[in-house]
Amino acid sequence: MAGDLSQSQRERIAYLELKAYFAGELRRADIEERFGVKPAAATRDLTAYRQLAPANLSYDVLARCYRPAKTFKSVFEFSPDRVLAWLLHGFGDGLDLKLRKAAPCEGPGNLVRPDLGILATVTRAMCAKSALKVTYLSLSSGAASRELVPVALADNGLRWHVRAFDRSRSRFGDFVLSRITHATEVNGSVDEHELLGADEQWTRIVDLEIVPHPGVKQPKAIEADYGMNGGVLKIKTRAALAGYVLRRWSIDASLDHRLDPASHHLWLRNSPILYGVESATLAPGASSSGSLA
Repeated sequence: MAGDLSQSQRERIAYLELKAYFAGELRRADIEERFGVKPAAATRDLTAYRQLAPANLSYDVLARCYRPAKTFKSVFEFSPDRVLAWLLHGFGDGLDLKLRKAAPCEGPGNLVRPDLGILATVTRAMCAKSALKVTYLSLSSGAASRELVPVALADNGLRWHVRAFDRSRSRFGDFVLSRITHATEVNGSVDEHELLGADEQWTRIVDLEIVPHPGVKQPKAIEADYGMNGGVLKIKTRAALAGYVLRRWSIDASLDHRLDPASHHLWLRNSPILYGVESATLAPGASSSGSLA
């Protein structure tokens, strides 16, 4: 089984499985390019994986690639946190090796862990530029069937969202990944206006200028906390994510910095930049049109 492999081959085969399952396709060249191995070594890895899990991959003759079979069952135990880290930053070793820490270090942890099967269905649809029929649990209307074209994943610091074109509303929106309880691919083509390039809130870049809240008694301490240069921290973010950034760091986005500095150490000094930013409804103290799905 997988435990009989060398660590280096475990890493390559884990990548092989991850790429096939979450991207929906795998080629021998993917292994060669990722690990700098010769074609013969990549072929051995594919052979070893198919021996471990003979029912996991099927070969697409027309596309000349392997795809996850309907009988796919993961050989490796991937945690949602590590898979999402790979999707965000690129693949490392992908495995929880339970290595000892060099020094005591703990974080608050993540209470939200999306289902890997749902995540894989969503990411495969993104890579293939296809639509999904999903069951989505909305806070306002409960469980409902929606047809979505997923175009991107976004982390708001607390949970992951799927950026998608909602065919029922004819607009792009954010959908909490863990609230998708069922997802199946929809046959048929996707139009250009449903793809990422047509999402104006995603393609628009917003320049945020963050400064210590004017009500803070010791602004130099705040400047030191955030490594400000000249008393300001400049952040570039997508309009679709700006509200999440401001909410995560409790940044007062009001024009007159009216929020309590005891709980809002930072202020957005160029708040008019949020005009037309739909996600600004999430920002503390801001007022803007738009809504969250």
